[in-house]
Amino acid sequence: MTPVLRAQRLGKRYRRRWALSECTLDVPAGHVVGLVGPNGAGKSTLLNLATGMLTPTEGTIEVCGGPAGGSTQQLAKVGFVAQDTPVLAGLTVAEHLKLGAKLNPGWDDALARRRIEQLGLDPAQRAGKLSGGQRAQLALTLGIAKRPELLILDEPTAALDPLARREFNQALMEIVSEEGVSVILSSHHVADLERVCDYLIVLVSSQVRVSGEVDDLLAHHHRLVGPRRDVTTLPGDQLVVSESHTDRQTMLIVRTEAPILDPAWRVESVSLEDLVLAYMSLPAGAVPGPRPTLERVR
Repeated sequence: MTPVLRAQRLGKRYRRRWALSECTLDVPAGHVVGLVGPNGAGKSTLLNLATGMLTPTEGTIEVCGGPAGGSTQQLAKVGFVAQDTPVLAGLTVAEHLKLGAKLNPGWDDALARRRIEQLGLDPAQRAGKLSGGQRAQLALTLGIAKRPELLILDEPTAALDPLARREFNQALMEIVSEEGVSVILSSHHVADLERVCDYLIVLVSSQVRVSGEVDDLLAHHHRLVGPRRDVTTLPGDQLVVSESHTDRQTMLIVRTEAPILDPAWRVESVSLEDLVLAYMSLPAGAVPGPRPTLERVR
């Protein structure tokens, strides 16, 4: 299956500063993909390149089988909700729908109006008078009513309170279930990603640290706790993602598809947050390889 997004050695430079460099990434279609990483990892730059709002300094990026932002038809394949869930404060809800219909050839007016009614939004209300959660829901409606193949959401709930975040995520899950659209969701709220995403990408310093289906990643990562030991003595198929030591104890997060048979270890499952933080904490340039050779975290 053709990836819904493919980046090859992608880079974006602002004067002397590289916001993204040497980024190579395949995002599979048919998933709700969680994109997570620290501030400055290049997530927003990547997503803006994917929408055609930015042009690459180097490398290539394809979305839905074609160059990102390469044509009107290509732009129509992508819906986008930015971090500040942008809407026009002086326009009413109804005027936003009229504008969406004018700008998007595949606009589904019935879908847009149905969502506005379900949300209980007053079509005559100006967007500037809506709550943060309502503005986010309006922006999501505009993004999905253009009937995109890919919906890109860049920290859409960053400024929302927990209740508004939950309502937004519930609406997103309903849309995915009903419309079958692929989604890339960038967020710092790992608990939200765990609820709505079935695929994960951890991006650090423009590099993909780990990617895969969430269920598979959680099944193949384990926390090992036992007597202090040298990690180079572990079997070669146990890839050490993170390690910490006390005088008497070693605690590891490892990735392996094989059963862990050493009785010295207490084997525990890891949460998605554990997994994300472990990969984000790797030293710069360090990626688990065929032997556990990562720098120790003491």
